[in-house]
Amino acid sequence: MLVTGFEAEAFGTNCYVLAAGPGEQCLIVDPGIGVLDRLDEVIAKHRLHPAAVLLTHGHLDHTFSVAPVCGARGITAYVHPADRELLADPAKGLSIDLAALFGGRLPYTEPEDVAELTDGGTLTIAGIEITVDHAPGHTGGSVLFRLPGAGTTWDADEVCLSGDVLFAGSIGRTDLPGGDTATMMSSLRDKILPLADDTVVLPGHGPATTIGRERASNPYLRELTGAPRRGL
Repeated sequence: MLVTGFEAEAFGTNCYVLAAGPGEQCLIVDPGIGVLDRLDEVIAKHRLHPAAVLLTHGHLDHTFSVAPVCGARGITAYVHPADRELLADPAKGLSIDLAALFGGRLPYTEPEDVAELTDGGTLTIAGIEITVDHAPGHTGGSVLFRLPGAGTTWDADEVCLSGDVLFAGSIGRTDLPGGDTATMMSSLRDKILPLADDTVVLPGHGPATTIGRERASNPYLRELTGAPRRGL
């Protein structure tokens, strides 16, 4: 299994490429701002053939390049229906300050072929079986993508692409349109905490981590498990 990634040019957003192996079809996860050249390099290096784009949620820093990536290859973009409107109008997911900053100056277009993700559903594309978990809170349509980790760099039982639900040491913000703190905490309790400790987490921003590491040190997960605050 090939799992690789790199940072977009803006906001430190991670773009991931998944494939059963070199020379195979691949999935592209969260193609953000300014990723096209780097993405082409990864695809050429591993002789890959893009089969679909998966979106962990609808924020612009994760979706900006979805139309050119899909359009150039005639492939489908997958997003949860609760974030479908953000692909048509990404300004709906921005704060007032960010909306003023971007204000139509970025040449964003909506992808032509969009399919909807289902909570608990399984996608089998490019020879990879992926389980989708709806985990709202950062946005209404945020999801986790879980796939077998055998044969990856980590050789773990499972890999979880967590988008902006869970980061190393933190969680995604809930103060943007569509965000909700109570809903986020429910998603962490119901969708994150049940995962095995050795699950490798590949977040939408920042370094990889594991569920076990976050269970032990992430203050938001510690609050949910009733663990005492450190230093007290």
